[in-house]
Amino acid sequence: QVQLVESGGGLVQAGGSLRLSCAASGRTFSMYYMGWFRQTPGKDREFVADIASSGGSTRYADSVKGRFTISRDNAKNTAYLQMNSLKPEDTAVYYCAARSPWVAQYDLWGQGTQVTVSS
Repeated sequence: QVQLVESGGGLVQAGGSLRLSCAASGRTFSMYYMGWFRQTPGKDREFVADIASSGGSTRYADSVKGRFTISRDNAKNTAYLQMNSLKPEDTAVYYCAARSPWVAQYDLWGQGTQVTVSS
């Protein structure tokens, strides 16, 4: 089973950039779809972006299209979320997630990393 550890969160001014990393344990990382979600207090966790096992297919929430880029390096067992042109409304705890290709829902989660964007 894959274990996920996020890093790279922090405080940044509006318009700035951050890159989140998600390091995965286990030898089967390359088979998993990887996703990023975020959550703010009192709200449901929301989808941000995901990437297929091979990296050939990506999806984004409309709110981050053109500003965020998801990628992965299967040789390093790591997924990334490059976040540019950050806005205060991007402030949230960001979670990395994984799922097997034959499972519809993400069922493996990291502990989360806080991203705070100041205006």
